[in-house]
Amino acid sequence: MSTANKTMPTSYSNPNFDEEPVGIKNSGGTSPMGSNIFIIKPDDKNKNRIHPEPYRHDPTTQKNIGRTILRGIRSLWATRQTEKDLRKNKDLYIKTTLRELILYLVFVTILCIITFGMTSTKTYYFTTVLRTVFTERKVEGIGDQPAYDDIANFDDFWNVMGGPVLSGLFDQKWYNGENLTEDQYGYVLFENKILGLPRFRQLRVTNHSCTVHEKFQQSIRECYGPYSSSKENRSSYAPENNTITPNAWHYQTSKQLKGSSTSGLISRYGGGGFVQDLTPNYNDAKAQLDDLNANLWIDRGTRVVFLDFTVYNGNINLFCQIKLTIEFPASGGAVPSKSFSTVKLIRYVSSMDYFVLACEILFTMFTVYYTVEEVLEIRHFKFHYFKAIWNVLDILIILISYICIAFNVYRQIKVGQILDELLKNQNSFADFEFLTYWQIQFNNIVAFAVFLAWIKIFKYVSFNKTMTQLSTTLSRCAKDVLGFSVMFMIVFLAYAQLGYLLFGTMIDDYKTFAISIFTLFRIILGDFDFNAILTAHRILGPIFFLTYVFFVFFVLLNMFLAIINDTYSEVKSDMTTQKSEFELSDYFKKSYERMLDRLNVKRDRIIDIQNALKSADVNKDGVIEFDEWRRNLKARGYTDVEIENVFSRYDTDGDRVLRDNEQRRFKADLAAQENNLEMDIKDLNDSRVVQQSNAQVAAANTDNETDNVNRITYDEFAVLVRRIDRMESSIGSIVSKIENVLTKLELLEKGKMKRREALTRILNNVSEDDKLSKEMKHERLEKMIRDELEETNPARQTSNQNVTQRTKTSSTHGSGHIQ
Repeated sequence: MSTANKTMPTSYSNPNFDEEPVGIKNSGGTSPMGSNIFIIKPDDKNKNRIHPEPYRHDPTTQKNIGRTILRGIRSLWATRQTEKDLRKNKDLYIKTTLRELILYLVFVTILCIITFGMTSTKTYYFTTVLRTVFTERKVEGIGDQPAYDDIANFDDFWNVMGGPVLSGLFDQKWYNGENLTEDQYGYVLFENKILGLPRFRQLRVTNHSCTVHEKFQQSIRECYGPYSSSKENRSSYAPENNTITPNAWHYQTSKQLKGSSTSGLISRYGGGGFVQDLTPNYNDAKAQLDDLNANLWIDRGTRVVFLDFTVYNGNINLFCQIKLTIEFPASGGAVPSKSFSTVKLIRYVSSMDYFVLACEILFTMFTVYYTVEEVLEIRHFKFHYFKAIWNVLDILIILISYICIAFNVYRQIKVGQILDELLKNQNSFADFEFLTYWQIQFNNIVAFAVFLAWIKIFKYVSFNKTMTQLSTTLSRCAKDVLGFSVMFMIVFLAYAQLGYLLFGTMIDDYKTFAISIFTLFRIILGDFDFNAILTAHRILGPIFFLTYVFFVFFVLLNMFLAIINDTYSEVKSDMTTQKSEFELSDYFKKSYERMLDRLNVKRDRIIDIQNALKSADVNKDGVIEFDEWRRNLKARGYTDVEIENVFSRYDTDGDRVLRDNEQRRFKADLAAQENNLEMDIKDLNDSRVVQQSNAQVAAANTDNETDNVNRITYDEFAVLVRRIDRMESSIGSIVSKIENVLTKLELLEKGKMKRREALTRILNNVSEDDKLSKEMKHERLEKMIRDELEETNPARQTSNQNVTQRTKTSSTHGSGHIQ
């Protein structure tokens, strides 16, 4: 037995074993579905028992390996558009569609994680608290004092800035009256660190920046027009008295301030101006404001004053860039507005932030992946690629993704630079406005990208006809809707202009033409203030409102809905005759059946091996030799390779014999594998039962009434069958009678032809004999007619008798069926 490892297997030394039964495949052919029973596990101790050379596969060449790798890489970007003849292979088409859908859903999930990782509900509460502190607190005093939103003139401005705003910036004491320590200064609400120094910035216009009518030039000698960069006053106007704010009276350009232009409610303003930074102490800052107030820092030439500062909350890692804007229009008075921009500029602090960082890396990889995919499609379809709206949407999403990636890197570098400069000199203004502005634009772009990414899901679910109802309806009614929109906008804009001209001077909702348009849209949705219109004009107000509601709401809007409803009805009716490209339920059902078949085949093979273990020991000596093993499994249709693999796996001593301990281990492994297969089959069946029950419940909810109506009993079915049989027999007798009538008509037609031929022959005979007199011709004619009648009557009676007999026979047969 020790030389067994050096010789060939017994099956090759005995040629009788190579004779296979009829109907069994050759050993070199493929066997039935494989199982892990037939796989040899690596075993360093038994390397010498690996199958001999004839059973080894030829090694794959380096060229084939390269082709395989290229095919594998190419398959990563295989889509329904780029693969040729993909629809001919339905299974491959379904797999490709599902792969695209699942991969894209992963991409959308990662994008949503990144988006929601940049924001949280804490942002809203943080902004609300700061807005309450700086804009809703009122000036302390007797009577109704103004808050920031109530600023209407110069006095209100100084009172609010020196009161609630300054108190909000610099807390002095705790709620119990204790003074703050030096380390506790510079916080808003004790939690929000003020970065750098708050800054006041004023923009002015020059005198004579507008033109006074000649009739008033003697009485009105000064004219300060609305703000524009060409009318901006850049000259210094230092007070005569000594001041503690010397820098506030000298103009600084936007380049010196490193500022940018800003929009207000009335105009857009440049980045330069007259600047005063407040010291980080309440008393000193109060003294600076009092000095500016006393020396008339703002006057008739002032058009806007900004208060800019940034706070950072380390508890929630959020920045808030605050801009309080008070505009002083040429009409007089003051118009306050504010901006609270809360952003997350330091991105990676907590463990969740680093998880978002991992998602950002995956997002970058997905962006590169889809870039390659779209390049391949453009290369394949050329300019036809851009004719599909989905392809244009793909390009747009990819471009937005690259913009977001680039800004993400830029923001990370820029924030680090600003914070480094601020730490070096904390007594300077920290300008986060530019970075905050672009961070907000970045958030908006990402939000737009998420929106487009969700809309793009329709591209991957278009294989189902139900999912295409929206796109099909919109595409079909696009022309009608576009044509109707022209008529709608003509009427709508006419009313918007009318509302602006009638009520623009008295009602806030109509103060500009653009706001009038939005107001009319709100009226369509039921949001309107009729009392304001009525107060503005008691006659034209109701007429304007009633005619607008009638023409726009009751007529035009309902026409618009009717166009969409009619198109949807057409699409719905067309889809009843269409079929989906494939149904996911059918695909998963077939996959389940194939998986179950594989498990059943594996179980059958295990049973075959178990039976072979029981019956292979022909000589009953308690051991199974390889010859006995091979003979038994060859009869069951297994190949020599499989037989050798199984035997070698459990022949641990290499003596080509399975002894008792080896057989027990073999049986134990088979029992364990059979148990695992039974569990897998049970799990599959359980999941299948759950799916079927859910489908049945869903179907029962919609089809229960129809099933009850269409279901009949067996007795009713039998009665219907008997009635149908009777109808068939009755119809058969009727058809026979119709055939008899047709036969009679045919015989009558033939008789007419014969009589016509006979009369023609008689007349020809009589007319040819000119020697006969008229009487003789008459007698001869009469005789010939009588002879002709005697010849035709017997034939007619015979045919009538045959037809009558046939009719009786068919009638009797039909009545027997009916009975």
